[in-house]
Amino acid sequence: MSQNLPPLNALRAFEAAARWQSISRAGEELHVTHGAISRQIRVLEEQLGISLFDKDGRGVKLTNAGMRLRDTASEVFERLSDTCADLKRQTADAPFVLGCPGSLLARWFIPRLDRLNRELPELRLQLSASEGELDPRRPGVDATLLFAQPPWPSDMQVYELANECIGPVLSPRYAGFDALRQAPEAALLDEPLLHTTSRPQAWPSWARARQLAPERLGYGQGFEHLYYLLEAAAAGLGVAIAPQQLVADDLAGGRLLAPWGFVETPARLVLLVPLRRADRRAEQLAQWLRQALAPPTA
Repeated sequence: MSQNLPPLNALRAFEAAARWQSISRAGEELHVTHGAISRQIRVLEEQLGISLFDKDGRGVKLTNAGMRLRDTASEVFERLSDTCADLKRQTADAPFVLGCPGSLLARWFIPRLDRLNRELPELRLQLSASEGELDPRRPGVDATLLFAQPPWPSDMQVYELANECIGPVLSPRYAGFDALRQAPEAALLDEPLLHTTSRPQAWPSWARARQLAPERLGYGQGFEHLYYLLEAAAAGLGVAIAPQQLVADDLAGGRLLAPWGFVETPARLVLLVPLRRADRRAEQLAQWLRQALAPPTA
């Protein structure tokens, strides 16, 4: 079988160039010159006896054969990367690495982290936060906690933990608090609403659920991340919108109020675990999260 395989360096150079659709970008990724990438691709084409790229103006585009090889090479390199990462972590004291959005981590998870460590000491949890797009398949992460909508990926074990509910919140420090807290929801159409660029659909979704016209919403200060948005609301800068879980502690302490309640969205708070990284600790963590997220009983 090995006699039919091209040199690994040639395949690696081709895969990077195919993914970027650029010889130069592939060279930057692999820390080699444009010419080195081109030579490796020529070696590969000569061994296979086919063309993998065609000229496309000043750049290149994949041939049909190139697209077929790209798909296979990308899958193989990804699986190799994942396997190597998993092997590095398979030690007796390997931590369970959990990916999580920074806002969810700061506003819900960290206040409960001491309790989790006491109740699940064998988990040896290590947190990996990000405000960007979270990839539950990335190497080095055992599971990912995030808000997401079905359908669920077929290569994931999905633990559904809680429904997502969103609603407007404001602080008693807000200048218009006394008037707004007794006003109907439609009064928010006249407010310069705080919003976040990471989730621009939140306010329109809430408005539609409350039979209000989304186009009548007015926006004030915007923030890049949800965490900053909610800190601004707590400081009295205006009315924000957020998932109920992320403001639960603020509501309990009176730092924020939700006079108009919350509406359910199609999203769920889920724990995603790649099937090939199945770990009994994921089930333990999911059970703990469900209990921690459950509403208090009367």
